[in-house]
Amino acid sequence: MSEEVKMPQMGESIAEGTIVRWLKQVGETVKRDEPLFEISTDKVDAEIPAPASGVLSEIKVKEGETVEVNTVVAIINGDGTRPAPVEPAKPVEAKKEDFSPQKEDFSPQKEDFSPQKEDFFPQAEAAPPAKEEPASQPQSPAPPTAAAPEVSAPAEMSKEELRRVRSSPLVRKIAEEHKVDISQIEGTGIGGRITKNDILSFIENRAEAARVAPVEVERAAPAPAEAPAPAEPAKPARAPQPLRAPAEAEVGPQPFADGDRVEIEPMSVMRRRIAERMVESRRISAHVTSFMEVDFTRTAKLRDQLKGEYLSRDGVRLTFMPFIIKAVIEGIKKWPIINSSVWGDQIVYKKDINIGVAVALDWGLIVPVVRNADEKSLLGIARAVNDLGERARSKQLKPDEVQGGTFTITNPGVFGGLIGTPIINQPQVAILGIGVIKKRPVVIDDAIAIRQIGLLGLSFDHRIIDGAVADQFLADIRDVIEAAEYTS
Repeated sequence: MSEEVKMPQMGESIAEGTIVRWLKQVGETVKRDEPLFEISTDKVDAEIPAPASGVLSEIKVKEGETVEVNTVVAIINGDGTRPAPVEPAKPVEAKKEDFSPQKEDFSPQKEDFSPQKEDFFPQAEAAPPAKEEPASQPQSPAPPTAAAPEVSAPAEMSKEELRRVRSSPLVRKIAEEHKVDISQIEGTGIGGRITKNDILSFIENRAEAARVAPVEVERAAPAPAEAPAPAEPAKPARAPQPLRAPAEAEVGPQPFADGDRVEIEPMSVMRRRIAERMVESRRISAHVTSFMEVDFTRTAKLRDQLKGEYLSRDGVRLTFMPFIIKAVIEGIKKWPIINSSVWGDQIVYKKDINIGVAVALDWGLIVPVVRNADEKSLLGIARAVNDLGERARSKQLKPDEVQGGTFTITNPGVFGGLIGTPIINQPQVAILGIGVIKKRPVVIDDAIAIRQIGLLGLSFDHRIIDGAVADQFLADIRDVIEAAEYTS
């Protein structure tokens, strides 16, 4: 008995996943719930367990390919290996030979547009019905034409759904943030897929058209009949021709000369997403960073008193992070603007305080979220931080655990970094960087003393947060840490 292995649904908003690595190969024995392959989505990387025990008889989706959820990616043969399937392999090979030129012709496109893999699946599924239709030539054409009006009755909806299917979650997220009707964009990807460059160019052209519009209004002022003309500049935004220029500009000139000794390696799925989000955040928010020196001496003593108890009694390692999260919560309560988002020309204040904690991985970076951190005790926060960090490194996080954050903390100091200027995690408006905490000589009451000193760096969105507010927020965090007064 064979068992189909499908691309899992890793969250309500996730429609596709990329196979990063197969942990088992064809012919190997697998056990139920044993890690079978690794996937990467817009939200999280994860190891997917085998749904049944048996022998991995077929891998349908190769590493690096992106497919829709519920797509069959492999077959597990529960009856063990059988030589019989080898015989029917001959006609399959004949088919492969017949169509191998086409696969070779399109293979570069699969590599270049791996996220657009989903466009080929609907076509592959639609092919069999097309072959059945010629069997009854007089009658079969009639049902499709009759069915077409039924589908086209809600013409706008079907078009929008088609656009959504042929766009990645990142594209849809950008569309929501900029209030763009994605059905108005003509995709330049394979099968009409809307790429990131398509929507960014659409937004850029729309903004440029808005800037040009007043000039055209002034010129058209003498002729009232031409007043509606400024609406026309929106049309070029739909044209796909200008989209090639941003793609070339994004790639840039070749960073090496012919003959140079170089090694070229494609970015991983996670690294591409990190790159996209960092550039997107810089483009959206007006980044400013403020710094503040903090004396951690009293907090360090409190940590020394509690860490042995937490470890022996609860099995929880106590770092500085839970103390900093507690201090951040107190600061947010005084300055709720820090816990907000920008939505067009409106400010959205978040009532829940969900703190994201950046975790460095060997293959990238991920930000799991401590939800409702203000409702947790110091021990509860420490337990949550440890659990999320461990599961992030073992690829066991769930999509819901890496979204919904309202404020982020990153800790370059763990590697000895003095401080950093972190990039805001959209759609948040601030992120706190923690520098290395170490003993330094400082002057206190005209005397030199040895204290545990660290630097905090707050990057904030200057569109809605002023420097004075950012500095007062940092000062409140500093006061809590230096006094070591934490609520239970």
